Amino acid sequence: MRGVFTIVFFSVCLFYSEYVQAQIPIDASWGKGIRVEAKDSSFSLKLGLRFQTLYEGEKYLESGNWNEQLLIRRYRLKFDGYAFKPNIKYKMELGISNRDTRSGGVDEIGHTANIVLDAVVKWEFTPGVELWVGQTKLPGNRERVVSSQNMQFVDRSLVNSRFNLDRDIGFQLRAVQGSGVVFREAFAISMGEGRGVVVDNPDNGRQYTTRFEVLPMGLFKSKGDYVGADIERQPSPKLAIGVTYDYNKNTPRSRGNLGSFLMDTDNNFIYSDLSTWLIDAVFKYQGLSWNAEYAHRSSSDEVAGFGYGKGFVTALGYVFKSNYEIAGRYTTVEPIGVNSSIGAAEEYTLGFSKYIVGHSLKIQSDVSYMDTTNDYIRFRVQMELAL
Repeated sequence: MRGVFTIVFFSVCLFYSEYVQAQIPIDASWGKGIRVEAKDSSFSLKLGLRFQTLYEGEKYLESGNWNEQLLIRRYRLKFDGYAFKPNIKYKMELGISNRDTRSGGVDEIGHTANIVLDAVVKWEFTPGVELWVGQTKLPGNRERVVSSQNMQFVDRSLVNSRFNLDRDIGFQLRAVQGSGVVFREAFAISMGEGRGVVVDNPDNGRQYTTRFEVLPMGLFKSKGDYVGADIERQPSPKLAIGVTYDYNKNTPRSRGNLGSFLMDTDNNFIYSDLSTWLIDAVFKYQGLSWNAEYAHRSSSDEVAGFGYGKGFVTALGYVFKSNYEIAGRYTTVEPIGVNSSIGAAEEYTLGFSKYIVGHSLKIQSDVSYMDTTNDYIRFRVQMELAL
């Protein structure tokens, strides 16, 4: 047995040494992944991975308690490219950190790790118009649609965590029109219960989402309207305004396609129809960035346990030429009605970032004061690495 192991070991070493001497360049650069393409141009594939290492400490002002943790906040594997023809694109993304997978431990998701984030095909059947089929982010608020790799702060705001639409499986139709003034439209029909749900629920309705955007000053450089800070230092002023309306019919989850599955004492689902308005704006110019979002969720028949409420968040930041950024953010959320599961809160955040290689290699930190029923101060430091 030892002889067999020795032969295998030296064979692997020999193969590796030959491979090292015969390496060929690959189509890759830092933060852009590794790209391969078929010789007959029938498909392409880009591979990428990234992770975030987070330290978080919280000081509770009334009790004086200090809680802290150090963890891998996100760990993602990403695959995208085109299939058969360049106008048929696909995207796949897997989340494999403990924070990414823990939502799978419930009946409705089959008590399995819920690792599939995106699995979607995008078909541009006419110039400027695409049909998306599969699981991916719905066309919701800008803060949510911005990738967690490209955030301006360590994490998104309370408004996003309480009211965002997140991911779902279904169909989306998206269009882009104009050149000087640019318009974007999106419409989605989805299952309405969120990603990874495997339990058949015949009483559940569907989710309908529509979004409209206008860019009165034209397109942002390098798609900067969906990147947290103005690291591209937009050479001319750019503004984008977006409005989303979402109607989730007969949903059993407290926040539509997120939150707890609500049940009565007989273990039957409790349902509500949720209507959500999301309004956002972003402005950028030569390192200066400003953004704001408003959210409002309600129902004609408010049922206890659902997340009815409203919220507002605004942030202002500046990226210096040395690629350091300082930014501030104010957030407030309020419940609507006595039955809402959302608690009132205000958050004041001051953030500092160093972009070493854009958003692909950066260190971010922020300190926040949280005004809730149990006030506390939070300090966070996070490193992001993306290949």
